[in-house]
Amino acid sequence: MKKSIVLTLGLFVAMLLTVSRPCSAAFVIGGENGWQLSTDGIVDVFATYATTTRLPTGPRSLSLLSFGGTEGTQDQRFGVGVGLLPSVIAFNVKAPTTMGVDSAVRVGIYPNIQNNSGQRFDTSPSVDFREFFYTAKGAYGELLAGRALNLYQGKNILNDMTLLTAGTIPSNAFRGGTTLGHIGYGYLYTNFGPQIRYTTPDMAGVKVALEIAEPYKISSDTSKTNSPRIETEISYAGIIGPVATQAWLSGLYQVAPRSDTAAARPGKDNQSIGGAAGATVGFSGLNLMGSGYVGRGLGMLSVQDGTLDALLGNTAVDANGKERLAYGYLLQATYQLTPSFKLGANYGTSRQEKNDTEPAGPSIVKNQESAVFMAAYNLNKFTQFVAEYIYAQNTWMDGAKQHSNQFALGTMFYW
Repeated sequence: MKKSIVLTLGLFVAMLLTVSRPCSAAFVIGGENGWQLSTDGIVDVFATYATTTRLPTGPRSLSLLSFGGTEGTQDQRFGVGVGLLPSVIAFNVKAPTTMGVDSAVRVGIYPNIQNNSGQRFDTSPSVDFREFFYTAKGAYGELLAGRALNLYQGKNILNDMTLLTAGTIPSNAFRGGTTLGHIGYGYLYTNFGPQIRYTTPDMAGVKVALEIAEPYKISSDTSKTNSPRIETEISYAGIIGPVATQAWLSGLYQVAPRSDTAAARPGKDNQSIGGAAGATVGFSGLNLMGSGYVGRGLGMLSVQDGTLDALLGNTAVDANGKERLAYGYLLQATYQLTPSFKLGANYGTSRQEKNDTEPAGPSIVKNQESAVFMAAYNLNKFTQFVAEYIYAQNTWMDGAKQHSNQFALGTMFYW
């Protein structure tokens, strides 16, 4: 009971104290017998404007840039909300080190700030409990159990400069959610999900992680998810001479049966299999990054986007129930011009191929690409201002294109 009182009081005080450091625990409160409570978080607010050409005429799949009632006209929209990352407040509870093992719990609460429907009296923005897990770390490595960011393409998104900005701005249908960054425009969204993960100890900068996770639907005809999703990652981080270097390789595999009543391949299996890789190098204020992915049964937005088939037009699999090939990459350069001012630019593309035996039908999106130009200014260690220009383009299999010019101006506060 005494321990609970200490932690409760610590949580209350933590929410009131002034913060001093970004991207890490701003303060740590000690409890009884070595227990500790810390907190970290971000408040981000972006004003965005996008002008997007109408959906090309003819039978075709919808577009991330305009679906939701604006397909038939030129879409112009202004909004104020979060960027690619929602605001977040996280609490970390660390137990006393016992038998050489450090155990901790993290709870991350990610609220949006904008109203879901855009109505004046809609005062219930969505709140996402993306992180809720515990870790146990010792000489053997680390065990993670709970809800956390998945491994496959995880570092692809974490090393995108737009993670803490806006990046590509989607259609009005996403009003209550985040922007896209380069999701669907250079990498796929790995998502947060329940999992059990083991990571080896650091071996001269190299770590290997294996994740057994909740399976996802591969297509809209998936009847059941009766086998786990397996993800893995090999990563390296270190300094080679004057160059700070990071590299990674990740993989994904899952199988799921199709419904016995499916129009195509009833009772047969669909498979998701993919690989991703990337590297960063940094020296003298310049940081360069390249990442990419390839696989089948992945989709064009979120990894294994089976439930989006009806909206975006059979992306992970075709009308014959066969997996499509998907691939993409992101190239990026940032330069720290002064201690407070950073410039950045990146370009990403996500693509899919039609299968040779795929039946004729509405034209589907072949390529989604966007380029982002960013300027960021740090007023101090915990306050940042960002300005971005984004150009996005979608191309369908029949060659038709849709263009979008986008602007974002925002601020972030870290602790």
